Amino acid sequence: MILETDRLLLREYVQADAEAFFRLNSDPEVLRFTADSPLRSTEHARQILSSYPIADYRRYGFGRWACIDKRTRAHLGFAGLKYLEELQEVEIGFRLVRAYWGFGLATEAAKAAVAYGFEHLSLKSIIGLVIPDNIASVRVLQKIGLKFSNQVCCRGLELERYTISRQRFTKRSSDL
Repeated sequence: MILETDRLLLREYVQADAEAFFRLNSDPEVLRFTADSPLRSTEHARQILSSYPIADYRRYGFGRWACIDKRTRAHLGFAGLKYLEELQEVEIGFRLVRAYWGFGLATEAAKAAVAYGFEHLSLKSIIGLVIPDNIASVRVLQKIGLKFSNQVCCRGLELERYTISRQRFTKRSSDL
């Protein structure tokens, strides 16, 4: 386990998560504001897990983590940090199955992941990239302290870039 919040456990993905990862990433509504195509099968999910989050843990020491409900142990989605080669920056990202939307879980997970990035990885800044129409994700980024910075083209999409520095995060945390 990497992190624990009031309601969530955040841990590294393993191959045994392929079925849950497939369910999350085959829902067109969940993927609506991403550039990702729906996964085709549990085997495809295993391949993606190996090629991205699991490979990122080895390459960078962090990646997207499985979000697990502490009470039920259900897989709710993912949250975590990802190094973006094309921008040479670290991005916070999150994605939850629809049944868990609207309960503040994305905010809870994202806030913990940003804190981890500053407190354990000593990152200088963290960004969030979002399609402007994705109002729910924009709100999560704002709630955890990221501020609009500029527009950027990444992954073939025109995205809004939000940022937070370690200095601003530390000041914000001490004000709470």
